[in-house]
Amino acid sequence: MRASPNSVLLLGATGTIGRAVLRELRAQGQSVTCLLRTGSTPPDGATCLTVDFANPADVAQALRASGAGAVVSCMASRNGRPQDAWAVDYAAHMAVLKAALAAGVGQFILLSAICVQKPELEFQRAKLAFEAELQAAPLAWSIIRPTAFFKSLSGQVARVQAGKPFLLFGDGTLTACTPISDRDLARYIVGCLDMPERQGRILPIGGPGPALTPRAQGEMLFDLLGKPARFRKVPVALMDGIIATLGALGRFSPAMAEKAQFARIGRYYATESMLVWDAQAQRYDESATPAFGADTLRDHYAALIRGEGRADLGEHAIF
Repeated sequence: MRASPNSVLLLGATGTIGRAVLRELRAQGQSVTCLLRTGSTPPDGATCLTVDFANPADVAQALRASGAGAVVSCMASRNGRPQDAWAVDYAAHMAVLKAALAAGVGQFILLSAICVQKPELEFQRAKLAFEAELQAAPLAWSIIRPTAFFKSLSGQVARVQAGKPFLLFGDGTLTACTPISDRDLARYIVGCLDMPERQGRILPIGGPGPALTPRAQGEMLFDLLGKPARFRKVPVALMDGIIATLGALGRFSPAMAEKAQFARIGRYYATESMLVWDAQAQRYDESATPAFGADTLRDHYAALIRGEGRADLGEHAIF
């Protein structure tokens, strides 16, 4: 089935990736309706419908009202809490998928995450559960798994500018990624509407250039600032100790259990690369990670240092 041209229902339009996708859809002449969660602030100038995603009838009515021929979802749980992940990454998406099938929508494009390759966390399991449902659905689907976003690698820019050392887990070479800008990712996502070769496929995607370790990112920042590189190493064992302590306290305190969950998420990203995982070789493979676009992390860092706000080479955005 092919989507009706010029008619898209966009989920997650209030996030930074979603806003970039909205701009790209408009630039390509698409008619876009944004489906928003209750309490969300509509993007400027956008046609929006607000729904309770926990109410399937509400979702179905909104989808029919949109007249969309394709769904593009950049929606994700905001914090990784298990309850939120299953409510948003799985249940809310299921409500939209069922409504889309009932309305005869021909295409569904899902922004997922490359970290689901090695699922250890509940939000990853929730994403995979919906991915499986989408793959079994009788419509054209594309599942996009980006490697890393510029925003997620920008948290230490202000710290380094203030003269502080760049923080590393271990020696700073435990992980690597090929980050992609919001603008390039938006172009890739929207391109799936009209490219049959991207349909019925799981699509890992990164940005241009070689994979960057955290140490390389820090060295890049210091070089742009004209300062000698200074690093402070945080042992992974320290994170393990914190997780164990919070986990023990979590048996008696829901608040501590939640903090333990967040610590586990932090440890995952500190120790796992965001590249294609070769399950047979049991290693991450930079050469198997596709690249797309032209925006580089170095240019993004340079823009931030120049004081160009949260610009992501065309307006900024995370997972």
